[in-house]
Amino acid sequence: MSNKAVILGCNYYIGLSTIRCLGIHGIHTVAVDYTDKNTYAVKSKYCSERLIAPHYKEDPKGFIQFLKDYADKQSVKPVLIPCHDSYVEVVDEFLDELRESFLIPQTEKGLYTKLMNKETLQRIALEMGVAVPETVRVGEDNFQEKIDTIIQYPCIIKPVDSPSFVAKFRKKLFKVHNQAELEAAIARSHEAGLEVIVQRIIPGFDDHMYTFDAYMNQDSKVTHWVTCQKFRQYPINFGASVYTGQRYVPELYELGAKFFEAVKFKGFAEIEFKKDAVTGQFYLIEINVRITNLNNLLFRTGVNIPYITYRELTGSPLPPHAVKKDTGLVFWYAYEDLLAVRNYIKTKQLTVGQVIGSYFKPKAHAIWDWKDPKPVFSFLGMLAGKAIGRFSR
Repeated sequence: MSNKAVILGCNYYIGLSTIRCLGIHGIHTVAVDYTDKNTYAVKSKYCSERLIAPHYKEDPKGFIQFLKDYADKQSVKPVLIPCHDSYVEVVDEFLDELRESFLIPQTEKGLYTKLMNKETLQRIALEMGVAVPETVRVGEDNFQEKIDTIIQYPCIIKPVDSPSFVAKFRKKLFKVHNQAELEAAIARSHEAGLEVIVQRIIPGFDDHMYTFDAYMNQDSKVTHWVTCQKFRQYPINFGASVYTGQRYVPELYELGAKFFEAVKFKGFAEIEFKKDAVTGQFYLIEINVRITNLNNLLFRTGVNIPYITYRELTGSPLPPHAVKKDTGLVFWYAYEDLLAVRNYIKTKQLTVGQVIGSYFKPKAHAIWDWKDPKPVFSFLGMLAGKAIGRFSR
């Protein structure tokens, strides 16, 4: 396999799992970051090469030129795999230019961004008859009346541009309980130059969150897919997966495959749904258009997304496969799950007994792998350094 795989963003376990999923097949992996600080994924024995590039936001053109210069030195085009939303955004902006030097599954410039953008995603979903939470845009006619009658409190303030919001506030959204909190959250967002929308909270605990994870080939047909159920998130209630199990839910395939094929998506993507605890209806919450937190769980169930991507783009696609049974496997990001558990118990959403009982399942760990232990020790060293830094202030 002469094509290298260039992985963008290796300071998180998503990049680590991507490197491992490719490296076990003997593929030359190239880790790209803008700094060598806290990039524990490069400690993996499966990381073949590492590069430090210009910052993708501070110097996007320099970043793109750096990637192109590297690719043009290779005998064959490398496969390009972004592992963070911010990298996806810059890849989408320069997609046509990058495709001259790299193998990338998506061919339509702008589609990544359309599906990441909360407003355009909602519009596309509604056009296709896919349910989304009721939404009011800031400044539209009868704004406060619609909040009181349609949305109601508590409700959530969500960004149109999630990566920029998370970078600023270190959270995915604001939850507000009254008009004063609503106005304050909107003001904070606007002061940061960020556009937001207001949505109704779909009833149901965090275990009402589900995912449809799928790979679409170059004909935009779903060839590989898995469905999962979240158990815990961090931050709790409106965060990222920290304890999630594979669960076969056929209805999610019917909704998700129809959506992705209709928008002509190519490559891997994940739809997050929430099941209404009252009506049982699934609502589309958001779409991730790059490798996600659950990558190692998908791999453990037999769906190796980075390798599926690599094989198709290099001309030898793998046969279709779907996980149509419950495997009992769970994804576990132990560090953030322990933080989440503390808050679930503190807010009386879970009991100690419920938490302990949940752990008796086979795990797909976020970082730990006894065959490749160095990254976890690097990660623990990073945590220790941060703790020492706090105490020494």
